[in-house]
Amino acid sequence: MYERGADVMINVNIDKTQKFVSQAELENIKTELCTAHRKLLDGSGAGSDFLGWVKLPENIDMEEFSRVKKCAEKIRSDSDVLLVIGIGGSYLGARAAIEFVKGNFYNQRTNGGPEVYFVGNNLSTDYINEIIEIIGERDFSINVISKSGSTTEPAVAFRLFKELIEKKYGKDEAKKRIYATTDKCRGALKTLATNEGYETFVVPDNIGGRYSVLTAVGLLPMAVAGIDVDAALHGAKKAMDKLTNTESFDNPAWIYAGVRNILYRKGKKVEILACFEPKFKYMAEWWKQLYGESEGKDNVGIFPASVELTADLHSMGQYIQQGERMLMETFVSLGKPQENIIVPENSQDFDGLNYLAGKNVDYVNQNAYLGTAIAHEDGGVPNMLIELSGSDSENFGYMVYFFEFACGLSGYTLNVNPFDQPGVEAYKKNMFALLGKPGYEDLAKEILKK
Repeated sequence: MYERGADVMINVNIDKTQKFVSQAELENIKTELCTAHRKLLDGSGAGSDFLGWVKLPENIDMEEFSRVKKCAEKIRSDSDVLLVIGIGGSYLGARAAIEFVKGNFYNQRTNGGPEVYFVGNNLSTDYINEIIEIIGERDFSINVISKSGSTTEPAVAFRLFKELIEKKYGKDEAKKRIYATTDKCRGALKTLATNEGYETFVVPDNIGGRYSVLTAVGLLPMAVAGIDVDAALHGAKKAMDKLTNTESFDNPAWIYAGVRNILYRKGKKVEILACFEPKFKYMAEWWKQLYGESEGKDNVGIFPASVELTADLHSMGQYIQQGERMLMETFVSLGKPQENIIVPENSQDFDGLNYLAGKNVDYVNQNAYLGTAIAHEDGGVPNMLIELSGSDSENFGYMVYFFEFACGLSGYTLNVNPFDQPGVEAYKKNMFALLGKPGYEDLAKEILKK
């Protein structure tokens, strides 16, 4: 049984924004945050049809959740590889979870579970061929994730790998290895899954893709990778209890949303999310979609960017330190590593590092962070620190809910609908016209004139 951790929490430290954000400005934005908070809870704001994630941790469909875990055990017992086919919110959350909890090299050290690969998030021939080569002759299963089933990138990938799995196992056996996460009642994928007899899971109608990581969309791949999904949901529930019931700056989501909006109004148009742990990379990718799609509309919005430190200090560090002063920065700390590594002493001291001998590598990393935060603050880049108590499943769930709730607060504070994404259709229409999709002939003629 999952043992609940009492110390799982998030702290937001804004010490290094004090030169840029006054106490009076924080007091002044309280009313806006309170209004945004109420909109999230009572559904009085724009996009209220997509607030299912707010109470998801206590309203989870336990029958489906049980099936998710049972299905994951089956895949773990009969497959060497799980292919997750999806794009955007249909894959980023699960990929972020696996790397955050299991580490960068999960697929090289699965400890008996299947390797998990993600496809359908691009249209690269080389990428698809590499996935086919990786599978080789090994046993594999497919989890195809799409609300509609007609989104181009995952639909193309599913056609290819559906054919591959049916050739390998025969159509009847292949049906037992294809799992569809899709709309409850309608859409191309739901129709196919019903006709073919695939086991299906639901993309809830009231939860948008980028907020769906703690539904079957993310939970099935996570469980296949051996992540404790009970713990992840408990972490999210703990965050929900804290963040929805605290209408003050004792709420870390208020602090984060409030400070970033104050800074935005002062010309800090770009937020850089930074972490000194490589396993946070895909969390940053998920965060970029969450905030980019939620806030970037109506000609407003903070542009979400990310860096991986310390690596990017040797590539992006110069710009952050001395480029245009349009930047704010949010550092994320994941707590202590599971095991310590000590810097050894060298008798010749050939690299001049004996002054570090006997110290933990994590000690060096923490001081790299501190030195960076001070330098960037001195260089005109205000920065916050989001502190987690660890990088386990429970902390993952807590962090996901924190960022989601803060995003809703921030979007409403920006006076936009945080739950639609009308702009993502523009490229699709042009692509359909160029590809000759029926119904787009007139647009194709217009494009060809340009």
